[in-house]
Amino acid sequence: MEQAQTQRLAQDPVRVLRKRVQAGLAQNELAARIGISAAQLCRIEKGKSGASAPVLSRLADELGCTIADLMPPDPAEAMAESSAA
Repeated sequence: MEQAQTQRLAQDPVRVLRKRVQAGLAQNELAARIGISAAQLCRIEKGKSGASAPVLSRLADELGCTIADLMPPDPAEAMAESSAA
């Protein structure tokens, strides 16, 4: 079971949703393009399920971004950005 948990990455659900909307794709369309169910994509976007590395890679490719763009911001960077604002 521990191995399955390490294969799941903690993507940022808000970033995944935002990138999909920016790309003008419906959930079912993006899900079909990357080979997962619309229900699974919904769970990823709601933060109820982590995406595997291969799914995140396909998401990034389809959304025209990097995997890092779908991950939570680095806490150090987030703090630096908020203190600069």
